[in-house]
Amino acid sequence: MNETQTEHRRNIKERTVKHAKQKNSKNSKNKKEEQRGIRMTQKTAREILNDPFLNKGTAFTEEERAQLGLTGMLPAHVQTIDEQAAQAYAQMETKTSMLEKRLFLMEIFNTNRTLFYRMFSQHVEEFNPIVYDPTIAETIENYSDLFVDPQYAAYLDINHPENIEATLKNAAGDREIRLAVVTDAEGILGIGDWGTNGVDISVGKLMVYTAAAGIDPASVMPIVIDAGTNRQSLLDDPNYLGNHHERVRGEKYYDFIEQFVQTIEGLFPKLYLHWEDFGRGNAANILNTYKTKIPTFNDDIQGTGIVTLGGIFGALDITGEKLTDQVYLCYGGGTAGAGIASRVLAEMVSEGMPEEDAYKRFFMVDKQGLLFDDMDDLTDQQRPFAKKRSDFPNAEKLTDLLEVVKAVKPTILVGTSTQPKTFTKEIVEAMCEITERPIIFPISNPTKLAEASAEDLIRWSDGKAFVATGIPSDTVSYKGVDYIIGQANNALIYPGLGLGMLASEASLLTDEMIGAAAHSLSGIVNPGEPGAPVLPPFKYVADVSIKVAEAVAKKAQEQGLARAEEKDMAKAVRDFKWYPEYK
Repeated sequence: MNETQTEHRRNIKERTVKHAKQKNSKNSKNKKEEQRGIRMTQKTAREILNDPFLNKGTAFTEEERAQLGLTGMLPAHVQTIDEQAAQAYAQMETKTSMLEKRLFLMEIFNTNRTLFYRMFSQHVEEFNPIVYDPTIAETIENYSDLFVDPQYAAYLDINHPENIEATLKNAAGDREIRLAVVTDAEGILGIGDWGTNGVDISVGKLMVYTAAAGIDPASVMPIVIDAGTNRQSLLDDPNYLGNHHERVRGEKYYDFIEQFVQTIEGLFPKLYLHWEDFGRGNAANILNTYKTKIPTFNDDIQGTGIVTLGGIFGALDITGEKLTDQVYLCYGGGTAGAGIASRVLAEMVSEGMPEEDAYKRFFMVDKQGLLFDDMDDLTDQQRPFAKKRSDFPNAEKLTDLLEVVKAVKPTILVGTSTQPKTFTKEIVEAMCEITERPIIFPISNPTKLAEASAEDLIRWSDGKAFVATGIPSDTVSYKGVDYIIGQANNALIYPGLGLGMLASEASLLTDEMIGAAAHSLSGIVNPGEPGAPVLPPFKYVADVSIKVAEAVAKKAQEQGLARAEEKDMAKAVRDFKWYPEYK
């Protein structure tokens, strides 16, 4: 057992004791349904119809209506869930914009979770951009004006740490929370700081967890930490629903985070805690503080890195090249860019390359240009990638991306800059001169902020480039070949990662488990097909999630971190998965 794991075991001793008292029975699914039935009988008819976790609407049978006091409160015809789903989908199709469709679906979400997820699972590829990215950016920007209340979300006010426990208890009610997505919404990719409006990012992320991986929606909680906002337009907006002051920094902020973690871990000892869209000044600090103590994950730092690494593996499966032979150029040195670079570098090291040699193969470009170690504005995450200025005779020119490409000769170019159209024809042509099959991933989103389009990259490289984008991209037809464009979408990874963590009851998320998740993305599509994608298309996300979950759970078991009673990790994953069916 390594030092980190030993320290971790000590840190979670108290949580393990609590966890042992809450072990599932061997018949945990039956127990869960029994508890759901008890909740039903304890509520009034009106409370049942207003509880999105219990409500079945017109699908309540005559017997159920009589037993629960619902007789006469619903139309006489009893519908199946598929009839309800077809009817609701037809209504949704009458909406003329993505925003209207999302608002309509939120009404269903807030009244009947099972029906919502039945529809989502039936139309996962169509619904994902509606309920999450890119439409969610518009709902966040207009949240205070639209204010569709996501029921059972927790709003934590940094000015009232004494209310943390009450807030979490109120949001949970009588539910056992296994998964929480928390944000302070300072660094929402592509749109920045949106304060309390960012609660929608937590809601949307959890929607994808359930639709893609079958996490029981009754066991999750979206959380926003209202630490203020530095967006002046929000501070000046009388409709803004968050704190009207600038963001709290420093000791008060981190004390609040610590109190939050201690409280939520105490309330829910089997919790998996997901951090989302924290600013670059806080995200890595928070993750590094807690990742060796509790089961926790930051999607911007770790998730984006895993899916990008999976795409690189997909490209190398086709070429037969080694990861350790690649030269990596990161364009955009924020939380996501630095996190991805760190993940790919860690994998190089795990494949046997000394860390010092691995760093020589990584270059990072941010707003200053190529990062040098004499710059005084580097973040802690950027500093390891900074180079010596004296090593570059044309250092003064390396504020230009094309000049950087010519100087460092990358085989991999990954964009997280949110600077549109910066991967130019000249840059692509230069990369094709460096390597026969360049790997070029413009993964900034939304669409208007992408570094390049997939179509341009395929044309400019004469079909040689391996391309994955951060947004959904249509198939590109070029010279008789249909190039299917994989999406470097974190949703290919984090739902299955969460399912594996929860099913195995892993006490820690390790680098080895993350590596297993990245490797598991291969084999879903046939790499021998002309134009094959380097990442599985999103329509396969349910299958991908199972594969990722099993890889993560098995690795947790190998490392002695799985606490589930079930020792067959594939069975544990299958048994844990929730299906949108009425009970």
